[in-house]
Amino acid sequence: MKKQTLLTLLAIAATAATAALAADLPQADAEVRRVNPAGQEITLRHGDIKNLDMPPMTMVFKVKDPTLLQNVKAGDKVKFTADKVNGAYTIMSLQAAP
Repeated sequence: MKKQTLLTLLAIAATAATAALAADLPQADAEVRRVNPAGQEITLRHGDIKNLDMPPMTMVFKVKDPTLLQNVKAGDKVKFTADKVNGAYTIMSLQAAP
């Protein structure tokens, strides 16, 4: 039982740390071009991503949480944060643009 409790606490801590990191990242604007839930990927035509020193372009990103893809479709305007995680450009947060 102690092992299960420890694993649960570690999972909660990891989730909280990821959320805090996403909150500290600058947001960028984008248009969704394609959503690939099976591959846990999204293709965005995005503006500057300041923390990655990345100019505007269209590219495929991994997502840190597949549930981020549930409410978006091609053509949607979004705001997002991204970071490099284990060598892959990864969406940390994603929301509809106002």
